[in-house]
Amino acid sequence: MLESKRIKEILFGLGADLCGIASIDRFENAPKGYHPLDVLPTCKSVISFGCRFPVGTLNCRSDIPYTRVRNSITSKMDAIALDFCMEMEKNQIVCVPVPANESQWDQNTDRWRSIVSQKHMAQAAGLGTIGRHSLLITPEFGSMVWLGAVLCEQELEPDEIKESICNDCNLCVDICPVNALENPEIRQQTCWDFAFGEDEEEQVWRISCHKCRDICPYNLGSQNSMLRKNDEEKL
Repeated sequence: MLESKRIKEILFGLGADLCGIASIDRFENAPKGYHPLDVLPTCKSVISFGCRFPVGTLNCRSDIPYTRVRNSITSKMDAIALDFCMEMEKNQIVCVPVPANESQWDQNTDRWRSIVSQKHMAQAAGLGTIGRHSLLITPEFGSMVWLGAVLCEQELEPDEIKESICNDCNLCVDICPVNALENPEIRQQTCWDFAFGEDEEEQVWRISCHKCRDICPYNLGSQNSMLRKNDEEKL
């Protein structure tokens, strides 16, 4: 048996910047078929972790750096989750990694879903809160963080859930080019069709829009705020 503190030390050692733990009872409102117990029936705790996303990618005129970093960091999250699960098995604890970016179509709600929502696991584990733009906002790194998670059979001490960070200023709603945020629940396919896809001229897949992330007043967090100050001083 390992304590929550030791669990976090292992994840930090593997490269995570944030880590939190949620008890299974925090997922009672999960959509049918997408509850942690639908994946691992013996799950007692959910361990969520995050890695900071380089904020400089928001300042680039080219879409390529942001896209490539996103693809690379997704692989990093999956590698951390896998290595962590193998380490837990050495301690006789069963854990299952949740893919960082793999979705399946949910016919009941007409949207793509992960087997368990990464951002909802992170919110339940106290990493941050989901903003009006549907992104997780953390106190430390704002929305510039990528998420991973592991389902665990061991009952662990959970972290406190954060109070809401988003102030519903609606800047993200107003700036969205396709009005994907006009309703309380994001129009997922509308957003994805506009933001993600092939560049026909250069024949490469790109993420071409992250305006809601750019404009959010909480997009950087406390540990990235100096980077914004430095950029302003250069102007």
